[in-house]
Amino acid sequence: MSMAVVGLIAGMALGFAGYFGGFGAFLLVAALGAAGLIVGRFLQGDLELGDFFRTRDDRRDRR
Repeated sequence: MSMAVVGLIAGMALGFAGYFGGFGAFLLVAALGAAGLIVGRFLQGDLELGDFFRTRDDRRDRR
């Protein structure tokens, strides 16, 4: 599935949530979508748990 299709589906989900549920539902769907993205990246191997807890100085030393 291309990123354009994923973006289309995400936009439609947010649109439906905003239209039928109001702004609170829009924010809930956006937050859950972001959490799902992070978990998916973690499970796919693109992110490591240490990436969230490392300081800026540690990141500069790795390069």
